[in-house]
Amino acid sequence: MSDEQILKLIYATHVHADEKFDAKALFIVAKNILKRATHIVDNVVGAQSHQEDLEEKAPNPSLIPPLCLLKQLSCEMACKDPGEEIAHKTTMSILNKLSTYSWDAKAVLILSAFASEYGDFWLLAKLNSSDQLAKSVGILKRVPVILKRPDLQKYGKSIDELNNLVKATLKVIESIFELEKLFVYDTKDIPALSLAMDCIPVVVYWAIISIVVSTTQMCCLTSDEDKTLELSPFAQKISFTLYSLKLQIDVCNEQKEVIEAYRKLKKLLGTPTEIMEIFKALIFTKDNVQHLIDGSTNKTVSIEVLRKKNVLLFFSGLDISIHDISILNPIIDGIRKKNQYKIVWIPIVEKWTDDLHKKFELLRPKMSWYIVQYFSPVVGIKFIKEEWNFENKPIVVVMNPQGKVEHQNALHMIRVWGINASPFTKEVEQHLLKESNWLEYIMAGIHPNLQKWMREEKYIFFHGGKDNVWIQQFAKKATTLANDSIIKEKRISIETFCLGKDSKGEDDLNILGHFWNKIESLFLCAKANKETEENTVMQEIQKLLSFKNEGGWAILVKGSKVVVSGHGTIIQKVLDEFEKWKVYVSEIGFEACFQEHHDKLLEGDRPCCRVDIPFTAGMITEPMKCHHCPRVMQTYVSFKCCHVDGATKGLH
Repeated sequence: MSDEQILKLIYATHVHADEKFDAKALFIVAKNILKRATHIVDNVVGAQSHQEDLEEKAPNPSLIPPLCLLKQLSCEMACKDPGEEIAHKTTMSILNKLSTYSWDAKAVLILSAFASEYGDFWLLAKLNSSDQLAKSVGILKRVPVILKRPDLQKYGKSIDELNNLVKATLKVIESIFELEKLFVYDTKDIPALSLAMDCIPVVVYWAIISIVVSTTQMCCLTSDEDKTLELSPFAQKISFTLYSLKLQIDVCNEQKEVIEAYRKLKKLLGTPTEIMEIFKALIFTKDNVQHLIDGSTNKTVSIEVLRKKNVLLFFSGLDISIHDISILNPIIDGIRKKNQYKIVWIPIVEKWTDDLHKKFELLRPKMSWYIVQYFSPVVGIKFIKEEWNFENKPIVVVMNPQGKVEHQNALHMIRVWGINASPFTKEVEQHLLKESNWLEYIMAGIHPNLQKWMREEKYIFFHGGKDNVWIQQFAKKATTLANDSIIKEKRISIETFCLGKDSKGEDDLNILGHFWNKIESLFLCAKANKETEENTVMQEIQKLLSFKNEGGWAILVKGSKVVVSGHGTIIQKVLDEFEKWKVYVSEIGFEACFQEHHDKLLEGDRPCCRVDIPFTAGMITEPMKCHHCPRVMQTYVSFKCCHVDGATKGLH
């Protein structure tokens, strides 16, 4: 029968668990007996045995064993014919007799009944040659039948198999108690506990039937008949049961460590302490604190290097790109001189494999900061995911020397402002968001001419999109505008720059990725700060983000100040109708004319707005209003491959 079929049968025998007695105390006695008895058997058959296995736990002196019940159970098992069907029927009969006991108590009672007989027999065998009383009682127990057989070698294998089955069954019942220690936890905290609890009745069934067949085999060996029971199927099953149970316990213990680490971290972060204590509790198990790797020297160093430092905890999976790594390179160069800041990469891996080890070794040399090389899931993984909203995308948690979190994810502000975001706190982020030159930071690193033009306070048309025909047309019309006689006469300098195109006119994914990643990061910074959420900067960023999947879009800036940004069709129409408004350039200026005409065109044609917000775990965006009208926008979640949106080429 399958375990599912057995489970249905044995559930019918379990009425309730009203009978109360100290099962753990009785188990200690039975365990002490069987450890000594199996050790004696090992010596008889010449099997390897270890003296240290005989360490005993002191039994409860007030324990009163249920002697009558144990004798009844012994009688239930005694003198049965060998056979699987008879063993099953005997087991079901025992389960019916113990219907009002808990599952662990059922197993302990039958184990104790067996231990009394098995221990008694082998104690007499040990004393047989030195004690006359033991020798006489041993005759009644048929001890000489086993000890003095001329063919002991023949039966030695059967005795050894029986003894090993007893040892394995003892370990199974011991594991049940080990598992029950975890029952104080909620299955929400330890999900694996639910499955482990469900398997206990079947485990108890296999433990009891193993004891039943062990009793039958003992009777066969001491009888006059030359017959034994084939124990190997039971030995295989009980070994597999023990293996499965141990695996479940290991998983439960791992989850227990996670929830305990979570609670410990919640407590530690709620009170001032030292960054070292937080770091150890976050990464390592209690007895397995390891060294860090210094990426700049490739040597191991003590975690003491973090003591009394501000630490940037860089969490990521192993699918991190070279672009993600490169973001922190300017930071490490900037903070190295101060020696008050340290960066530590902590790879978050649920289960390490050989392939992931290789991937780790490929990534490690690309980082010049400290690296955690700990090939077990970090202890605080639950805390990192639930409290710091980590879900595979890189984050940077900033902690001060007392272990206080200064920023839950400074990576977005680092992407935008780089080393200027130092010391990477929420207060600095709020200050930077109020600055008017945010566009200059967005454009930094894209092309050397851009920052030069911005410093010279030139007008610049940034444009891009997915429609190459529109891009070419817009560039041509913008150039025509820049060369117009009135523009030249007024000494208005206008430059044109196409974002996302290289010198050959082909898509440059590096530039696209660089630009849109910064826009998204700036959006997330602004969205997380309520003070800036409704200001013009936030509205402008939202508008820019809505252009990401458009066929064409354009931004007119003066220096680093945005004059107008909009859909390609509207902006291009302003250029097409230049003849209508250029006469006013002399009176009110180019900038005001362009903006006024754009707003007039927008009144009659307000295209729908769509904003694709990059998914950030834990960030549930509040309703947003369209930047063209006051209506609340609908919310959608979209998933896109990182290669589609212009991510940087490199290791993924």
